[in-house]
Amino acid sequence: MIYTVTLNPAIDYVIMLDNLKVGSVNRISSENVYPGGKGINVSGVLKELGYESTALGFISGFSGAFIKDSLDKKGLETDFIDLENGFTRINVKIKSNEETEINGQGPHINDEKLNQLYEKIDKLNEGDALVLSGSIPKTLNENLYENIMKRLENKYVKVVVDATKDLLLNVLKHKPFLIKPNNHELEEMFNVKLKSNEDVALYARKLKDMGAKNVLVSMGKDGAILVTEENRVFISNVAKGKVINSVGAGDSMVAGFISGYLSTNSYEEALKLGTACGSATAFSSDLATREFIESLLSEIIVKEIII
Repeated sequence: MIYTVTLNPAIDYVIMLDNLKVGSVNRISSENVYPGGKGINVSGVLKELGYESTALGFISGFSGAFIKDSLDKKGLETDFIDLENGFTRINVKIKSNEETEINGQGPHINDEKLNQLYEKIDKLNEGDALVLSGSIPKTLNENLYENIMKRLENKYVKVVVDATKDLLLNVLKHKPFLIKPNNHELEEMFNVKLKSNEDVALYARKLKDMGAKNVLVSMGKDGAILVTEENRVFISNVAKGKVINSVGAGDSMVAGFISGYLSTNSYEEALKLGTACGSATAFSSDLATREFIESLLSEIIVKEIII
C-alpha cells in the first residue's frame, strides 16, 4: 500500500480576475475550490493512474470536513486525525495580471495527536511506500520527517521525500528511496548557480552521495533529470502545451514516478510517466486526468546522458 502524509492540508480557493487592484473592491470572473496539500495531490494522481493509496494527516473544523468529504467523493482512501481546535487552513490563490497567494496558518497539533500519527506509520511494512511532502507546521518539531524515517528503519519501506532545503537535507542520512527537489531548490541547497544539465546532474549526484537512493530534479520547461541508485543519469523533455496551473505539478510528477516504477521496475519508464503527469497537471485547471496524461506520453522522450 502507498501512504501519503499531508501535515497541513488546505482548501485552495482559486479566483480569477482581470486586474487585481489593491485597496479597492475587486470583482472576480471565476472561482473554484479544491482540496489541497502536496500529499493529497499525490494521492489524487495515483488514483487516476489506478493505484490506491491512503492519505494521512490532520484535519480540523468545517474546512477539514470539506476536504475529507471531497476526497471521499473522489474515491480516495483517507485516515486523517481530527483535531479539536481551530480549522484546516484556507489558501487563497489569486490569478490575475500576476499570481498572488495568501496561505492560512492551520491549527495547533499537540503531542497526543502527533503520537496517533506515529502509531499509524508504525504499522507500515515491507513493500509499502510512504510519501512525505510539503512543509512541517510551526507547531511541530522540524525534525518530524527524520523521526518518521527512524521509526521505519529496517522495515524496507520505500520513503519518498518532497520538501525544501533543510527538511530534505536532514533526511538524507536515513537513505530515502527518492527525493524530488527542483532546480532552484538545488541551487539554494548548495549556494550555486546551475548553468547546464551537467551542473544539475553533478549536484544531484552529491545528494545521492549524501544518502538518497534516487534523486529526481524537476526543471520546469526544461524537463527533469534523474540520478538513479545505479548512478545512471537520465533526462526527459516536457510535453508542449500552455501552462495554466503550476500548483500540484511537482506532486503529480512524484505520483507518476511512483506509479511508473511500481508498474515496470524501470527508472526510465518512471521518469517518463512522472514527466507526463507533471506536464498534464500544469496544462490543467486541476490535477491531471488519466486520459490527458496518456495523451502526452508519446511526447516525452527519455535519454541517458553520460557525465
